[in-house]
Amino acid sequence: MNKSIFQKIAMLSQKNARIIADEWHYDGQYAFYDMKNDQEDYDEIISPKLRKNKYFQILDANNNLVAFFCLDPDKEKREQVEVGLGLAPNLTGRGLGSEFMSVIENYVKNNYDYQVLILAVADFNLRAIKVYQTAGYVQTGTENVHSNGGIYKFNIMSKKI
Repeated sequence: MNKSIFQKIAMLSQKNARIIADEWHYDGQYAFYDMKNDQEDYDEIISPKLRKNKYFQILDANNNLVAFFCLDPDKEKREQVEVGLGLAPNLTGRGLGSEFMSVIENYVKNNYDYQVLILAVADFNLRAIKVYQTAGYVQTGTENVHSNGGIYKFNIMSKKI
């Protein structure tokens, strides 16, 4: 059996925040997820003050950055947390999505009291939507979000863990 690429989870370091913000570039329509394309996202990830303790890095066995996620608690529904996530561009489209989601879910289950994970995924990102559906997330609504200089439709998906 192949050993998991997702080995270590820790608070996102400044060095790795810079790598995500400045060096991770996705191909084609997925360039939407380049941090430089959304100033608010870019500013948040590179600033320790704005990032707070919400961002986590996932490293491989050689301490290379392979992914990140952030947890944004719902202020009204305390049992819910919105999850943002990103996989290194060279690892996308390689069938790692289900394992990546399991790693995040297990981390949340083992370290927090949240019972529901919420994802907001761009409507065009059918690849991610398929991963989330396979992992048991269901669409609970949509919202239009100001992002990357425009307004985009996002699917809101959730899962009880």
